[in-house]
Amino acid sequence: MYKFQSLKDHVYDYIADQILKGNLLPDEKINENKICQELNISRTPVREALIQLSSENVLENVPRKGFVLRKLDSKEAAEIYAVVGVLDGYAAVLACNRLSEKTLKDMEFYIESMDVAINAGNYEMYYKQQEIFHQLYLVECGNDILIDSLLKLKNKFMTKNYDLPHMEDAKTVLYDTNNEHKEMLKLFQNHKTAELEAYIREVHWDPSKSDTEVTI
Repeated sequence: MYKFQSLKDHVYDYIADQILKGNLLPDEKINENKICQELNISRTPVREALIQLSSENVLENVPRKGFVLRKLDSKEAAEIYAVVGVLDGYAAVLACNRLSEKTLKDMEFYIESMDVAINAGNYEMYYKQQEIFHQLYLVECGNDILIDSLLKLKNKFMTKNYDLPHMEDAKTVLYDTNNEHKEMLKLFQNHKTAELEAYIREVHWDPSKSDTEVTI
């Protein structure tokens, strides 16, 4: 069923997209007037979206400055990875026996699409494809609170980018990550829930990976 998107949600998605594209940088003030003009909307939904992003710790409301984009420090990033690993693993276990053959085929399609995006150096497309891949099983877990908690935690990584020292470094990291997606799919297909939970928690969301400037 189509879910109506409010103006606040529209602004939220717009700001998130600007962050992912690198058009908004950490510690940079969010220009509310510019957003109003570009989206041709009033200030109210813009403020509502900014307040929501601030409540999710994506933005910070700095006195006498306004909303600025937060930058995660290494300790916070590692802690988020650890928590996301537990929650994502649990969601995968709940979803495992609910996934249809079509959903599994869709997951395979997006894995292949990620390889294509990586090879082309289209990292924005990679991010969108991997986001859909994870959503395909997440929405099947049947726990709305879990889904909402995971999405809010993952949103904190909006500021992560692909500015590794060399382009090939980014490709190597992303190919390795997509190989993890392939292993996850095999575990989903074979209904190996215990192995799947452990793999997602210990490998895919390994906190030691949080220093790598790549969203997984």
